[in-house]
Amino acid sequence: MAESWWKEAVVYQVYPSSFKDTNGDGWGDIKGITSKLDYMKDLGIDILWVSPMYKSPQADMGYDISDYKSIDPIYGTNEDVDNLVSELKKRGMKLMMDLVVNHTSEEHAWFLESRSSKSNPKRSWYIWKDPKRDEDGKPQPPNNWSQILGDANSAWTYDEKTDQYYLSLFTPEQPDLNWENPDVRAAVHDVMNFWLDKGACGYRMDVINLISKDQRFPDAEPSLGPGRKYHPGGKYYVNGPRMHEYLQEIKQKVLEKYGAITVGEMPGVRDVEEIIRTVKSGTGELNMIFIFDIVDIDNMPGKVRMTLQEWSVNDLRRIVSKWQRVMIEKDGWNSVFIENHDNPRSVSRYTDDSDTYRTYGATLLALMQTTLSGTLYVYQGEELGMRNFPKSWDPLKDYKDIEAINFWKKSLDLYGDDPEELARQRKVLERKARDHARTPMQWNAGPNAGFADEGVKPWMRVNDDYREVNAEEQLRDDSESLSVRQFWQRGLANRKMHKDVFIYGDFEDVGPPSEEVFAYVRTGKESGKWLVVLNFSGKEVDWAMPKDIEVQEWMAGNYTKGKLEKSLRDSVALHPWEGILGRLI
Repeated sequence: MAESWWKEAVVYQVYPSSFKDTNGDGWGDIKGITSKLDYMKDLGIDILWVSPMYKSPQADMGYDISDYKSIDPIYGTNEDVDNLVSELKKRGMKLMMDLVVNHTSEEHAWFLESRSSKSNPKRSWYIWKDPKRDEDGKPQPPNNWSQILGDANSAWTYDEKTDQYYLSLFTPEQPDLNWENPDVRAAVHDVMNFWLDKGACGYRMDVINLISKDQRFPDAEPSLGPGRKYHPGGKYYVNGPRMHEYLQEIKQKVLEKYGAITVGEMPGVRDVEEIIRTVKSGTGELNMIFIFDIVDIDNMPGKVRMTLQEWSVNDLRRIVSKWQRVMIEKDGWNSVFIENHDNPRSVSRYTDDSDTYRTYGATLLALMQTTLSGTLYVYQGEELGMRNFPKSWDPLKDYKDIEAINFWKKSLDLYGDDPEELARQRKVLERKARDHARTPMQWNAGPNAGFADEGVKPWMRVNDDYREVNAEEQLRDDSESLSVRQFWQRGLANRKMHKDVFIYGDFEDVGPPSEEVFAYVRTGKESGKWLVVLNFSGKEVDWAMPKDIEVQEWMAGNYTKGKLEKSLRDSVALHPWEGILGRLI
């Protein structure tokens, strides 16, 4: 397996509005990010990925961009980015930008021209279609595709002035670009060159597998049931017919000149060969993609994201083992992540976030991630074990995300007279809302958790637990066990020290299927064999070691700072949510 700098890098994702406010307006900003670079460097971070900070009306928190080459004033200036790149370089770190080019804002100059008239030269930069007509002659959407961030709504938005609909898969404020038009593709390449020339090292590519649509635009199957007017149309735009052609063009015309790092957000794709075609060493268009199987583990199959189903440790084992083996055997590359701005907090989702077990659950997840092959992504606050905000928060006042707002409006409309079903929908909201990941970063126990000065009202409410869960508290080295942040710091250092094992090594899951324990062996060319044992339960468990495994020494665990005193063969006793790492004979 060929070694590369981007395979060994640890990427830290910053959600800029929630990271650090320095000018007193309640929104995080670029100067706030720059002020915390030493914190990231000390943690073990190599690349800083910042979610969109371009000029935007903020209909979808910056994923609706009105000017790709200008920074939004709420975050700062282009010069602030120049300074950020310079300060990162001083620390041996790099900046990854977020590329959002499936759609723009409705306020982008391109779209303002496009919607001005049917004859405007930029009309074909977006996807416009004539309406269908109902029996009264009123305009209806061209097909039955549902909106991604609000499935009760159409994916098409009517423009009364020109009597046509434009495709807007996410929200009406985010019209989809027409990638069939070569002028659109050239404009995207120009944007990419602009930030790479300013010192960015590469891109996270937002929903990049949605850029090619089936040009027939057929109706979707009625997957949400006969009573629903609109249905997910992903079959006709997820990894569409010309996607690989467009990505190869980006690779050849832009990326190869810079040796840039790329990671594609590609929701809805499950086919192994299709993924390998995208990320295969040498011939693939991208370095890696985000495979969503783990963050989709509690979604109902075939349904939208805002659903719930139970999952088991065996499901997690199957997913992790599958993709570790696939990339080794087929010469691709993984991204390793379980948290980002579009998902709830991992400690709340996959473990137990109670005061008793939050630290152990968060460090268990850290041990798993730091010992898996792939480029590792850490989301802001994940290294602290930040958790979901309380169930008592008001959906109509405290939730800010457009997906959550649309979901709750739909739930009230559909189930307002059915308290039992409405309670079930409220549970989905409380468990799955993206807002959980977007509360302000908890820096200390002071006012506004140190995110903003005293007297400033943050754009979003600070989680109630900030006095107990914050960076300042966890940086202190004064307890018998490591804090979540200290555990992450040690794990990242160990990962780099033994990169032949944990980044480039072989992977084999071990032991019989279990309702509690997931275990695997990593093998490197120089550092030998290592065993990882993870108790994904709140119970004391005696795990029976396979007879061909004998531990030489237990090197680390999440219940103690130092080395462990545990059985080296036959069986090992595990505490609730305990993870241990051992070197094998």
